[in-house]
Amino acid sequence: MNESYSKRLERAAEIISRAERVAIGGGAGLSAAAGLNYSGVRFTENFADFTKKYGLKDMYSATFYPYSAQEEKWAYFSRHVLINRILPPALPPYKDLLSLVRGKEYFVITTNVDGQFYKAGFERERIFAVRGDYAEIQCARACHNKVYEAEDQFKLMAETQRDCKIPLSLVPKCPVCGGNMEVHIRKDEFFIEDDAWHAAYNRYSRFISDAQDKKTAFIEAGVGYNTPSVIKYPFERFTYLNPNARLIRINTGEPQTPPEISERTVLFTEDAKEVIKDIGAAL
Repeated sequence: MNESYSKRLERAAEIISRAERVAIGGGAGLSAAAGLNYSGVRFTENFADFTKKYGLKDMYSATFYPYSAQEEKWAYFSRHVLINRILPPALPPYKDLLSLVRGKEYFVITTNVDGQFYKAGFERERIFAVRGDYAEIQCARACHNKVYEAEDQFKLMAETQRDCKIPLSLVPKCPVCGGNMEVHIRKDEFFIEDDAWHAAYNRYSRFISDAQDKKTAFIEAGVGYNTPSVIKYPFERFTYLNPNARLIRINTGEPQTPPEISERTVLFTEDAKEVIKDIGAAL
């Protein structure tokens, strides 16, 4: 990466300007750049009581903690969902990304579950949220193929919890089998891919198929190696297979790019929030 920052901004802006299709891949690093950090001050200020009681270190590991009762588990998750999904408004990197693709044929694929693409104004029919959504719940054992919107339930749980527990009466139960419920996020083999999930997958697949011989810009923002098979590797493959495709990779920590597509890749290791804003200014 020998080009200056300004030159790379010009190249990225030109790629987007000329593109007939734009595919956006959003990962955890994009939300971190937006300020939705899962550790540090943001964690300690919001979860001091959970830290004291359970020794929790950050919001990510806390989601895997073996809480001894459902009242405890949902006390944690309701607050987690409240501060990461429900309360935050649309944040700058997401709003700025939308500005980059206005008037374009675009599609978003994301591993994020915080709803920021929806809040920013991206069309719901052009978003494939692969790993689910914090605002939804499902049967913990996937006894039936349905997910439930639960934002109001989470708000009530967060408001009424005491000593890191919610009232037993608020613990959600599966309406079919009567068993426990889980947040609808992909973390085990019971993640439900409902009709809406498959419809989004099919729309994304059609978009990619239609874009395979067109001038296509792949914008990858904040995607690491936690689940590289969802966005990172496919975007590299699509770029390699389509001579008219270009990849804009925005990644501060893991910027590697295969040499086969290096000439068709614009790489940014600078802060994603600033890069996206500056590309918009260069358009």
